[in-house]
Amino acid sequence: MSKPEYFIGLMSGTSMDGVDAVLVDFSAEHPVLIASHTEAIPAHLLKKLQRLCQPETDEINRLGQLDRNIGKLFAQAVNHLLAKTKLTADEVIAIGSHGQTVRHMPNLEMGFTLQIGDPNTIAVETNIDVIADFRRKDIALGGQGAPLVPAFHQQVFAQSGHSRVILNIGGIANVTYLPGNSEQVLGFDTGPGNNLIDAFIQQNLNQPFDEDGAWADSGTTHPDLLKQLLSHSYFSQAYPKSTGRELFNQAWLEQQLADYSHLDQQDIQSTLLDLTCHSIANDINKLSPTGELFVCGGGALNKALMQRLATLVPGYKVDTTSALGVDAKWVEGIAFAWLAMRYHHDLPANLPAVTGASRAAILGGRFKAR
Repeated sequence: MSKPEYFIGLMSGTSMDGVDAVLVDFSAEHPVLIASHTEAIPAHLLKKLQRLCQPETDEINRLGQLDRNIGKLFAQAVNHLLAKTKLTADEVIAIGSHGQTVRHMPNLEMGFTLQIGDPNTIAVETNIDVIADFRRKDIALGGQGAPLVPAFHQQVFAQSGHSRVILNIGGIANVTYLPGNSEQVLGFDTGPGNNLIDAFIQQNLNQPFDEDGAWADSGTTHPDLLKQLLSHSYFSQAYPKSTGRELFNQAWLEQQLADYSHLDQQDIQSTLLDLTCHSIANDINKLSPTGELFVCGGGALNKALMQRLATLVPGYKVDTTSALGVDAKWVEGIAFAWLAMRYHHDLPANLPAVTGASRAAILGGRFKAR
């Protein structure tokens, strides 16, 4: 039996619904999830993060302090994760930390992406080396810096002779197309995932998310509003492409709803859920009319979303990645542990066909604990 090769993956996505921490062993052919933990983001930090995502004054001071605060929160997630196991910090090779995205603007003349959660703080607080800043090398090479998970999806989920789409539904949704033959692997952000439906129920019912999509299912989708939402130019944009809160946010939604204030709230929620489902399905059906669709991320737990999506991709067998042996909730966390492992072994981790980068590259940088 080979010696364990432990890495920790840390992930906090655009939904900002918590920090996922996973302990993964990469010593075998396929990664093995050893332990997992979700650290809640305290309400006062969440409000500060959400505010930082909107341009305001005094951003630099707030950014600097939040960078440290989020670093400490990520470290806390790691320490709580290890407390669930019998492992010590010395047995973990490195932590792969995604950080918390506060700006993603890859299409400017000088494109950039910015994640906070100081890796030096994480390293000091956990006594484990941290590998972080995965996206900016890809941006420097002319890419979008996102999505990065398709390379991991290819390694773990691709199977010869099987045309597969791996769909991650976090705050933003992204797809990876694994053709199962010599064709190129493709991947891109499709648009909103959970971010708009979460924001709308938080605003109106003060609930963190629409459990099982029950509130959306109690309403009726308004076809004209759905058509208007789907007319956003992002949906017709050619890939490589990526997006985030910069495009699909509460301000944009309020603008779109200006002429629809007469609608019942549950009808708007149903329409927003269909926006997610239709934008995803339209892209999947363009990639291939038939195949296997495996869903991961928080959206995989939304029954209404999964049911509506399945009806829109009739040529696909729909399931979650759990059917392939990787728990749908933890796929992205495992992916960032995998990115840390790739860095540790001097292996490239981006797919230029996905991000648009000029070449494959080793992503991230190492921040020593000692």
